[in-house]
Amino acid sequence: MSAGTWAGVVLVVVLALVVVGYALTAWSRRRRLRDRFGPEYERTVRHSDSRREAEQELVSREERHARLRIRPLDPETRDSYARKWAEVQEQFVDAPGFAVAEAGTLVAAVMAERGYPTEEFEQRLSDLSVAHAATLDHYRKAHDISGRAARQDATTEELRQAMVHYRELFRELLGDDAESRADGARSRGVKGADR
Repeated sequence: MSAGTWAGVVLVVVLALVVVGYALTAWSRRRRLRDRFGPEYERTVRHSDSRREAEQELVSREERHARLRIRPLDPETRDSYARKWAEVQEQFVDAPGFAVAEAGTLVAAVMAERGYPTEEFEQRLSDLSVAHAATLDHYRKAHDISGRAARQDATTEELRQAMVHYRELFRELLGDDAESRADGARSRGVKGADR
């Protein structure tokens, strides 16, 4: 083989390696994003012009989230919020619309306490999606029902569902021990919307 032929073969091999490397990198990034964002990955892809644009959006969310000062709650604060949640659930029996509004306010308060910005709902969703993607759909549904409740356009069953949806994100934001604290509060006689 001539030197030109060898150079051509080497060039083709190098180009093939670059293409394979790029494909593996893209596949690895896609897999990491799918694992991290779960159903939020597919939702973002559906609402974007391209998969590449959606993935860049998710990477941007990760970068913004990394700049936030998200912190865990200390045990006293977690207990205090768990008690407040139990009180809100108790109010559901007599004032379901009010309890749902209070649940939304309580979720926002926990978010703020943890270090999440709480100004705009869409930005809240974006920020929460990085670490709480599994419960994000619950938050969307609760927010939607809460908005309809404010217009007096939600049934009691929908309000109950909103409480259940809010509770999912609330527990996750509170931390690992939140469920056991909320269960403890219920066992001490707190009744509410989670039946």
